Amino acid sequence: MSQRHQFSEASLPLFESDEVVISQAIPEGKLPSYIADHRQRLRARFLSGGADAMPDYELLELLLFRAIPRRDVKPLTRDLLNKFNDFNGVITASPERLLEVKGVGEAVICELKIVAATAQRLARSRVLQRPVVSSWEALIDYCHTAMAHRDTEQFRVLFLDRKNTLIADEKQGSGTVDHVPVYPREVVKRALELNASALILVHNHPSGDPTPSPEDISMTAQIERAAQALGITLHDHLIVGKSTELSFRAAGLI
Repeated sequence: MSQRHQFSEASLPLFESDEVVISQAIPEGKLPSYIADHRQRLRARFLSGGADAMPDYELLELLLFRAIPRRDVKPLTRDLLNKFNDFNGVITASPERLLEVKGVGEAVICELKIVAATAQRLARSRVLQRPVVSSWEALIDYCHTAMAHRDTEQFRVLFLDRKNTLIADEKQGSGTVDHVPVYPREVVKRALELNASALILVHNHPSGDPTPSPEDISMTAQIERAAQALGITLHDHLIVGKSTELSFRAAGLI
């Protein structure tokens, strides 16, 4: 980076034509009993034990049942997990990369992205309009949910009021796999528009390694200087990797 969650087996009304052949086509209303029984068992286990009672491949199967109601989804589940490693990797993969997997079409992408958007919105609701100090772990969880599995860099700014309550979370820019343009003047200008008193910067490293680059350090220093000149505090800059994050303040870089 540089500067700057009785079920019907009926087809869903949307994207019905998008069902693609993953195995031999099964005529409508003729779902084999072994597939129907398997689906019912998975649903019963999910309802009784929740997601924690299921491995990634079974949770993904449950999701794909909706998009592909009359076909065996096990082959597609296997292919998706082989390509994207885990459940989180599948639901957060870009549509372009998902389409590289045989059997994926608009219906599958829609189901996956609904789940991803729901997870992000739930995580965001746990931190917005709450004091950051008392919800720091929830904030970290939100940042990982929103950014950890992105294929390209994204830069976000969290705006806080005088009580360090999170009043806004905004994307300031998106870029490539290792670069996103960031403009200190625009960051500070937006803080003034929101009457924010403090900032937390957040961006991701698609490589998975949250170690800051020289450009990350330089850009952070520029934003800190611009903010200080207007009486705005820069609390931290978080770099989000695949499974961990780095805090500039904890690392002594602020």
